[in-house]
Amino acid sequence: MRTPFTVRLFQSMPKTGWVALAIFAVVACVGVPVAHLALPEGHALHLSAYTVSLLGKILCYMVVAVAMDLIWGYAGILSLGHGLFFALGGYAFGMYLMRQIGRDGSYQSDLPDFMVFLDWKELPWYWAGSDSFLWALFLAMALPGLVAFVFGYFAFRSRIKGVYFSIITQALTYAAMLLFFRNETGFGGNNGFTDFKRILGYSITSPEMRATLFALSALLLIACLVLGRYLVSSRFGRVLAAIRDAESRVMFIGYNPLHYKLFMWTLSAVLCGLAGALYVPQVGIINPSEMSPANSIEIAVWVAVGGRGTLVGAVLGAGIVNLAKSFFTVTVPEYWPFFLGFLFIAVTLYLPDGVVGLWRKLRARKGPDSAAAAPAATAAPVGEAAPETTVAKGATA
Repeated sequence: MRTPFTVRLFQSMPKTGWVALAIFAVVACVGVPVAHLALPEGHALHLSAYTVSLLGKILCYMVVAVAMDLIWGYAGILSLGHGLFFALGGYAFGMYLMRQIGRDGSYQSDLPDFMVFLDWKELPWYWAGSDSFLWALFLAMALPGLVAFVFGYFAFRSRIKGVYFSIITQALTYAAMLLFFRNETGFGGNNGFTDFKRILGYSITSPEMRATLFALSALLLIACLVLGRYLVSSRFGRVLAAIRDAESRVMFIGYNPLHYKLFMWTLSAVLCGLAGALYVPQVGIINPSEMSPANSIEIAVWVAVGGRGTLVGAVLGAGIVNLAKSFFTVTVPEYWPFFLGFLFIAVTLYLPDGVVGLWRKLRARKGPDSAAAAPAATAAPVGEAAPETTVAKGATA
């Protein structure tokens, strides 16, 4: 008899994991809004508008890191183009935000200000329906998913992988960035979209909307972690891990890696698109610089710092790097690129398994019980081929 889905979902994560997610949900959906809205500015626990927006932005980055970890840590596919999917989701929702400005813009026109400045007379055909919130939300998921599906289908069918796949994804996002820089594409050119006013009729800068967007970002992160944990602990995840470690052996058994890699690749892009849709109203701007190859490389750094193939490591890595970035860009902005480079080199040389791997090693040294449990937790590390029996069992389970 097949185990019900709800049972399998709850069994995919230990009780401590569910408790941690519950505590995080309460803090994000109750604690932060109360600290921001109810407590006066002079209170020690009051959270300013800047802090809430910064934390909301980092939560969106954490979602992108989890999406990256699903495709890199569990499928062994290093993408250097995930910034493209993130930006496409942001642009899709940014179109809706631009339409919501209405006649409150500088030119008091129904067209976005940049179109009036360029002497456009009407909206392009691909802006049709952009004044609908539901359509914008759908487009934020469908557009990155469609681009990822089409690209992934031809790439995986041609069995492009390794560094070649990474270079192609980087070239893809760079080409898209150059395209969006052009004014005639109808996406604001170099300036992109900005000066947003409202969402669903509510002011985008109001404290209530700011707290709502933060809570939605937290809920999206929780949903991504639960979904990711369910997938990687299921039979699908075991086959995917087997493909990562020994794709030729899995093909010999009778599985088609194309379907597994394409599904995870497309899902990862959709999650990035949703994160981009929540990122834009909290930051207040979206432009082609979000598609720069450097941003996509930085996403990979987040996952490497936290520990790929762990999900929670991706969250920690995104938080650590972006909090450090916020500190350095304010205090000593000229030294931030050097710090990022040093961090990446240090992790590569001394923390190949990231922060999570370091934590596991420290726990293993505490006593014989922890030491006995550590090998099981770190067995078949990402990037190393698993023994043949492990691959066969993972693929046939």
